[in-house]
Amino acid sequence: MSESFLPQVNGVTNSVCRVADHLRTRGHRALILAPGPGPSSYAGFPVVRTPSVPLPGYGSFALGLPSRRLLSAALRAFGPDVVHLASPVLLGGAAVEAARPMALPTVAVYQTDLCGFAARHGIPGAHAFWPLLRQIHAAVDRTLVPSSAARQALAAHGFPRLSLWRRGVDTARFHPRHRDEALRGRLAPGAEVLVGYVGRLSRDKRVDLLAHVARLRGARLVVVGDGPDRARLRRRIPSAVFTGQRTGEELSRLYASLDVFVHTGADETFCQAVQEALASGVPVVAPASGGPLDLVEPERNGLLYDPSSVRRLRLAVGRLIHNGALRRRMAAAARPSVQARTWQVVGDQLLDHYRSVISPGAAAPPRVPLRG
Repeated sequence: MSESFLPQVNGVTNSVCRVADHLRTRGHRALILAPGPGPSSYAGFPVVRTPSVPLPGYGSFALGLPSRRLLSAALRAFGPDVVHLASPVLLGGAAVEAARPMALPTVAVYQTDLCGFAARHGIPGAHAFWPLLRQIHAAVDRTLVPSSAARQALAAHGFPRLSLWRRGVDTARFHPRHRDEALRGRLAPGAEVLVGYVGRLSRDKRVDLLAHVARLRGARLVVVGDGPDRARLRRRIPSAVFTGQRTGEELSRLYASLDVFVHTGADETFCQAVQEALASGVPVVAPASGGPLDLVEPERNGLLYDPSSVRRLRLAVGRLIHNGALRRRMAAAARPSVQARTWQVVGDQLLDHYRSVISPGAAAPPRVPLRG
């Protein structure tokens, strides 16, 4: 069960697709339950679509509605050995309730900082999401978290049965060999240092901070992605190149053709874009918070900055722009820092988690039933 899936493109969707691909490769069967309209199959597996409504203020995102009857019928017809809950909220809570009468083991993947997302979008009572999320995760057999920072945050809020499960990276798709000098020439005709951002263009990602980067001498800012703030950001940063959303070979070339990758979001539970940039051989500048703390090794493959300081962001990016030797040294260390984290390795780790909850140890802590 996923709170988000194709045609929506985001971290949750990407992770679910990768899990489905791995299950197919390993000869397993799967059923995908997801909200809103979209494809009825993926990787040879059926996709059952559930009712949804547009998320207020983010109309392109389908918010899944709890439909326990539909979920129960789908689970009974399929007969799974384990239920995987991707970033569960409303739909995920209903899936937990549907799985319980069938005694189905449940694994929840914590992937979205919902409270941080709500706060950045000005949704009232953002911190009230913590009790809801804790209730859902207390009812599952195991919660998988993508980073040490996420594990610490959830433990501090009383979430039980936490295990680390990081995200994989496609080391063939994201590779320095995709660097394209012709593309670089078009993006920076004045031979500027290419500084790039890849991700969703929305308020919670704090993409406005890139306006300060764009003004750095010798830099050419490239923004890859789409989202509700795209038009406003284009007006705010007229000197930047906005490519829109890119996938496949185009995205591979864009990543590898950058000189510096910058991330601005301070509420990332993992930050796949940082990992993809590193795999592409690009040094990273990212906030010293959340998932990037596990990925960016300061002075080795990139730099971290105080997420509350625009000055620190400018200094970090400016340092890499104006110090070619440092930039090249960090670029050489970038790919080796993540190249062992393939989706095959990470997928097999997930299968081990499944096996553990299907045949749990006698000392496993009890799940807490969801309250009505």
